[in-house]
Amino acid sequence: MKQRAMKFEDIRKLHQRKYREEFGCFLIEGEHLVLELQKAAAANLSLQQCELYVTRDWEHWRSAFTTHVVTEAQMARLSDTRTPQGIVARVPILPPVPAQTGERAIYLHEIQDPGNLGTILRTLAWFGNLRCLLGPGSVDPHNSKAVRASMGAIFHVPLESDVPLETLRTRFGRVAALDLHGEAVSSAAFGGFDCYLFGNEARGLPADLVAALCPVSFTINGSGMIESLNLASSVNIAVYELMR
Repeated sequence: MKQRAMKFEDIRKLHQRKYREEFGCFLIEGEHLVLELQKAAAANLSLQQCELYVTRDWEHWRSAFTTHVVTEAQMARLSDTRTPQGIVARVPILPPVPAQTGERAIYLHEIQDPGNLGTILRTLAWFGNLRCLLGPGSVDPHNSKAVRASMGAIFHVPLESDVPLETLRTRFGRVAALDLHGEAVSSAAFGGFDCYLFGNEARGLPADLVAALCPVSFTINGSGMIESLNLASSVNIAVYELMR
């Protein structure tokens, strides 16, 4: 799928979700993210249609991407950071790759914090063979904060947005849900599922919809001194136990 030709003014608009959806692409900024993009593009030909925007300080950058040298003033308008880093790429939003043998899914219900999402994607990329499913009403995974927090993991994790919770029943044979009650994630039984559900940071999982799925509940045992764990921490612990 070839990207639409875009004017400079339109590229600036990609910091807004509605324009990312309209044009089918998003922006990344900084050396590390561009390096991760290049690594992913070597294996995914669709990513090779990315375009790079650099200032004179970065025009030596070696890349297979079409590269445009822009002024410092133009870079400041493309940048989403207080101090522009001088290198920005426009990246197509690609459909997720088909599921691989043995792949398992992590479902996030209405996750709101882009930092949490980016951290979770890093964990999934670290362990591999894990897919991230985002429920309707979740933060945009191509939000610049989420992309930065992912440290490039967004290019290495199959990602699906707007996945209704009720569709999991027909899609996955065995579903587990992280809850305050249930068997410990350290148990051997925790590894026997195809999809793992995690709730919204403040409200958790909706009881009525979850009940229809009939998932098996698991919990992360703690001291009980505080009410809950941060969502990203919960996913990190659960995935570690899953892969252990």
